[in-house]
Amino acid sequence: MDKKIKLFLEFLQKDKKLSNNTLQSYKRDISHYESYINEENLQYLKVTKEDIEKYLTNLKDSGRRTSTISRNLASIRSFYQYLVRTKKIKEDPTEGIQSPKVEKRIPNVLTSQEVELLLEQPKAVDLKGIRDKAMLEFAYATGMRVTEIINLNVEDLNLKEGFVTCKNANKQRNIPLGAISINALKDYLKKARPYIIKNENEKSLFVNINGKRLTRQGFWKIVKYYKEQAHIEKDITPHVLRHSFATHLLQNGADLKAIQVMLGHSDISSTQVYMQFQDEGLKNIYKKAHPRA
Repeated sequence: MDKKIKLFLEFLQKDKKLSNNTLQSYKRDISHYESYINEENLQYLKVTKEDIEKYLTNLKDSGRRTSTISRNLASIRSFYQYLVRTKKIKEDPTEGIQSPKVEKRIPNVLTSQEVELLLEQPKAVDLKGIRDKAMLEFAYATGMRVTEIINLNVEDLNLKEGFVTCKNANKQRNIPLGAISINALKDYLKKARPYIIKNENEKSLFVNINGKRLTRQGFWKIVKYYKEQAHIEKDITPHVLRHSFATHLLQNGADLKAIQVMLGHSDISSTQVYMQFQDEGLKNIYKKAHPRA
């Protein structure tokens, strides 16, 4: 990897303080772009707007999704903006290149009944069941991303006050916890986690059967297992629980701005995707509240 690219990635990590997942995404995009530049015998410090547009066309022709192409352009643009700021180049070759329009996909959402069915599956009769019950209840109660959940430490919980502190890069937010989730977490912390961990200094909130921090893959497998146990036809991932959390709050009258804060969206437009599910909930609220409904 070229030295200037390495310096750019270090800048993202140390100065921008991006999360590891975001950093890896930048690294993949820039590395792929670097490989293309080398194959075409181009010099990335001397590329033109047309060269980059040709690269984006190459991505499209190779079957990449519009969202992937848009993300690649954003990564490349950030790289060249960095080179302009550090005076390695005079002009940004990505200037004027329009990002392909990405259609917002409708999130896959569970009904309240499907959520109930899924959360009923873990049986609190053994260590794993107690942990899984606490974890699924927590995921639905907070709407947190998988990475955020697995990165939590026990100290991030405040069960007395009923909230969890989510730390993401250089930001943090407090998310309320419901009574059912709090009770499941108390059971887990008292009856299961102390017997699963091998080292008393382990800080991770959710651990695997080896007593180590749970991985993304481990979380996904657990959700998939209980989805099959519940005989739910829909494809369920941890992110579906996040979508369901937001949708059900909105349908029951929660403020969109409050949901944005709980989800950790920097832009409310990301939260507005859930508005399409609001109609039925609004009708019910209207019928109950309006004197002439």
